[in-house]
Amino acid sequence: MAALNLLAENPVLTLFVVLLLGFALGSVRVLGFSLGVAGVLFAGLLVSALDPRIALDPAVYELGLALFVFSIALASGGHFLGSLGRAGLIRNALVLALLTLGAGLTLLAGRLLGLDPALTAGLYTGALTSTPALAGVIEAVAGQPGAGDPVVTYSIAYPMGVIGVMLALFFFERRYRPDYPGEARTLGVSAEEPVTRTLRVQDPREPTVEAFARTHGERVVFGRLLHGGQLEPAEAGSVLRRGDLVSITGAPGDVAAVIAQLGEELPESLSSDRSVLDFRRIFVSSPRVAGRRLSELRVRERLGATVTRVRRGDRDIVPGGATVLELGDRVRVVAPRERMGEVTRFFGDSYRRLSEINLLTFSLGLVLGLALGTLPLPLPGGGTFRLGVAGGPLLVGLLLGALGRSGRIVWNIPYSANLTLRQLGLALFLAGVGLRSGGRFAAQLASAQGVYLLLAGTLITVVVVSLLLWTGYRLLRLPYSLLTGLAAGLGTQPAVLGYGTERTGNEVPELGYTSVYPVALIGKIFLAQLILLLAG
Repeated sequence: MAALNLLAENPVLTLFVVLLLGFALGSVRVLGFSLGVAGVLFAGLLVSALDPRIALDPAVYELGLALFVFSIALASGGHFLGSLGRAGLIRNALVLALLTLGAGLTLLAGRLLGLDPALTAGLYTGALTSTPALAGVIEAVAGQPGAGDPVVTYSIAYPMGVIGVMLALFFFERRYRPDYPGEARTLGVSAEEPVTRTLRVQDPREPTVEAFARTHGERVVFGRLLHGGQLEPAEAGSVLRRGDLVSITGAPGDVAAVIAQLGEELPESLSSDRSVLDFRRIFVSSPRVAGRRLSELRVRERLGATVTRVRRGDRDIVPGGATVLELGDRVRVVAPRERMGEVTRFFGDSYRRLSEINLLTFSLGLVLGLALGTLPLPLPGGGTFRLGVAGGPLLVGLLLGALGRSGRIVWNIPYSANLTLRQLGLALFLAGVGLRSGGRFAAQLASAQGVYLLLAGTLITVVVVSLLLWTGYRLLRLPYSLLTGLAAGLGTQPAVLGYGTERTGNEVPELGYTSVYPVALIGKIFLAQLILLLAG
């Protein structure tokens, strides 16, 4: 056919045809489930099954993988450090133990089905939906004569690797009937956006703002203070005297609790008077601000300003002294009217700069990661393995993301740019690997062994996730909403995270997801390589 000849002779056109078909396929929802960006993989498999000549240079999917892994590691570095406390170590140990169990089940399934090492490792990466681990397997078996194609088993197991987790979450939710709002309150997470209220102080103790915050934690932010008819910023040393009016910002429940302790709520808003104090939403685009804690920036001392909210992505955060600002954040600032220009210049407020990436630091990080990926690392028994295009950038990205900045160098990139690079990189990788495996995938899927592979992948997924939910809820007494996020993190699967967030109605799943995501990602890359060695 002329169309197939055209695609075979024009790889760039082929790439975008696959992306077009893939995103169209990924947007189709069936029973609340959609493939999302993974639709690109199945579009690539379909197109290449029509004509084996249609393919892309391997450099395309290697580039895509490096961009995807490095970008997501930069964003996860800070969360990775935060997961190293006692509670985080317990969660990560549980996830690693279950991933290891999944590797053992996969090895057993591989022996029963007579799979070669590459197909066995591909089954593991599909059942636990790990694209970077698949990439490591592809790289490890490249050039080996007679090696099976891990993309085939990955593709067969992948859909149930997502759907199976959602079904397990639904089943255990019906069984345990968790109190999602109560769990959120216990963990100090609110499903609601922060609010600003006006309080009339009635507390006879007349505490300072700093003393009250020390006693009750940084749950709310004090903005404006009206005392004796004069409006001024509520600073750390400001005394909250009886009859004063003060504006407070925080989660609705926290704001109500503070009002109950200090006085009574008034319907009027202190923000309506902007003659003395003004407020503005400002983009964080200045490199000297990004990667620093609010306490380091000393905004009140320098500028007489108060940061009352930080908007990151689609949600507002009530800031505290330990809050680290990132490029792309929008801060809501209350400041003296005459100093608002100075405050704006301090934070940057340049939307154009947020659309740009510092290619010098980004490229330096990728060079370090890719170079690390080429180094042979020793294994017990005398063998070696390489982190490859996936593992090297992942480890370096986690380190640089945790650092945030080194002197004047800011390693992190703007939130919106990170999401764009992440999606582009993953789409390029999935298109590349899909276009190399279509014929073998179609033949395997139509065989009896294809049905056995689908059942084996589903069994691995359901057993691992069910044990996670039962052990976490019954033995470790973890909130079910947190376990929902752990299940998504174990599978490194954003689709499951979205499902869990929708079911719980709060952000608790995100806490679980980010606390185990980096360890799960690294663990699956390593275990997939181990399966290659043990299945041989």
